[in-house]
Formats: sequence, C-alpha cells, structure tokens
Amino acid sequence: MNAPLSMWVEIPVAILLVLGGLLALIGATGLLRMKDYFQRMHPPALASTLGAWCVALASIIYFSALKSSPVLHAWLIPILLALTVPVTTLLLARAALFRKRMAGDDVPAEVSSRRTESGS
Repeated sequence: MNAPLSMWVEIPVAILLVLGGLLALIGATGLLRMKDYFQRMHPPALASTLGAWCVALASIIYFSALKSSPVLHAWLIPILLALTVPVTTLLLARAALFRKRMAGDDVPAEVSSRRTESGS
C-alpha cells in the first residue's frame, strides 16, 4: 500500500483538476450559447484545450510525487491537442464556409492565393 501524498501535492492537483473541469464547462456553455456555427467553434476549442493542459499538469504532479521521479509522458496528450485542434478547426471552418457558399448564403468573398504585382 502506498503512503499518502503530502498536502502540498494534493492541493495543486485538486485545484488544477477543478480548473480543468471549469474550463470544460465554460467551453460547453459557450457551445450552447453561441448562435452561429462559426461562433461555436472557438469556445470549445480554446477552453477544452486549456482544460486538457490543466488535467495533464495535475497528472504529472500527482504521478511524479507518487513515483518520486519525473513523469512527463502525460504531456503528449496536450501537445497533440495543441497541434491538431487548430488544424481541425480550420478545416471545419473552411468546409462550413464552402457549404454556405454552395447554398447561396451571404458570406465573405473567397481570397485568391495568387498575388498581383503592383506596377506591372
């Protein structure tokens, strides 16, 4: 049986876990309250990613104290989230914009990838 952890470990872990849960709740509330699809994309992406960072940090602190050595493999989850969430958000936004254009809705004009040279 493991010895109980110090209060100096349990308090930051508890605070980080509660903060992570609150950030997830804020993201879910933002998802429900926003009216437009494009507005709904931001609160869950930002809040959930920050919540995942808090939970990962709590996990690192807890298991590092439990094993008495650094446990850093929990960083893999938030790092992968930080890399994939912006890409996924961009792809979803472009797909939704394409669908709105095909439906004939009023959306911003498409930006051309070609640059015109001024002076030629």
